[in-house]
Amino acid sequence: MIIKVCGMREPENIRAVKALGVDMIGLVFSRRSPRYVASVPSCAGLLPDYACIDGDVMSEGSPVSRVGVFGSDMPQNIITAAYNYKLGYIQLHGKDDEIMIDNLRHTLRDDICPGIKFIKAIGISTSKDFELCHRYKGLADMFLFYGIDDVNRRSDVRFDWTLLDCYDMDIPFILGGGIGPDDAVEVLSIKHPMMAGVNLNREFESDIAVKDTALLGKFISVVRNG
Repeated sequence: MIIKVCGMREPENIRAVKALGVDMIGLVFSRRSPRYVASVPSCAGLLPDYACIDGDVMSEGSPVSRVGVFGSDMPQNIITAAYNYKLGYIQLHGKDDEIMIDNLRHTLRDDICPGIKFIKAIGISTSKDFELCHRYKGLADMFLFYGIDDVNRRSDVRFDWTLLDCYDMDIPFILGGGIGPDDAVEVLSIKHPMMAGVNLNREFESDIAVKDTALLGKFISVVRNG
């Protein structure tokens, strides 16, 4: 079970979360998010921006994959972040054109970040939403499914997990959307063959971009040992 903890930003909290044995750390590069990870411009204006997160914190201890989370962004911004933060995954939430994603894949994999993978986030409210996944066959290495509430204009909320039975592709997915500390047993009950893991974020926060390691530790223990 892959454990992805998203919305991380504070170096000491990242160290503590990494120590729990998580597999992925998500860094949000969407400026609209309160969990946005900013970069500090170089003084000369000639060198690329550098990460304001402690340069060593993501490399200390056990290995963890760095996931850059983007909305609808310009390709050059995604490429810059992928290089500066040594990202292992690009997670895309915007209305991404397939040609743009294909170009990003070739640019990053061939010259800048060999081996980088792509996660396409798909909002789910009905079974028909899974049809969108077919547009990304051959482009996405993994999907992230989260709930959307069009009535209240909210995203990343819980959806009806029985709808996962309608997903029929052979691309693995991570389950997101409002998963909280009390959902570990229910997560274990999902038997879809393509389910690869879970995405954990604000339901485990003690403050914006700060995760409660005690809550995370209990959840991880249940899903990994249950």
